[in-house]
Amino acid sequence: MQTQELHRGRLIDHVQLVVRDLPASQRFYAAVFEVLKIPMGGTGDDYFWADELFISTPGSAAAQGALTGRHHLAFQAQGRAMVDAFHRAALAHGGKDNGAPGERPYHPGYYAAFVLDPDGNNIEAVHHGEARRSAPSVKITF
Repeated sequence: MQTQELHRGRLIDHVQLVVRDLPASQRFYAAVFEVLKIPMGGTGDDYFWADELFISTPGSAAAQGALTGRHHLAFQAQGRAMVDAFHRAALAHGGKDNGAPGERPYHPGYYAAFVLDPDGNNIEAVHHGEARRSAPSVKITF
């Protein structure tokens, strides 16, 4: 069956890549984003980002000091209770704790939990606090 309708913006909050050579990655992604007309969102000594993609060095606080080659994937949660439930369910089904539910210093109201999946990928559920969306998702119809 062919998909006739897609929704974007409901599941993935952000993806993090931990890289060995930040300047090389920044040159690469800046060139790619320029072609795709995606502006860089921001940069720091050990990271840069654009839209939902966050790229950092192993030394960044977000990478927890480990260059493991694993991916970091963050799911959107509708509230703190959902973040807590995500953490419990993940641990009960083979996940390993990588950061108990709680507020993080990324911005006020950032409440998240982290687990390592069975393959070592860093999986997060995050609620950004009280906010209002302009739409529940971007609806694409073919």
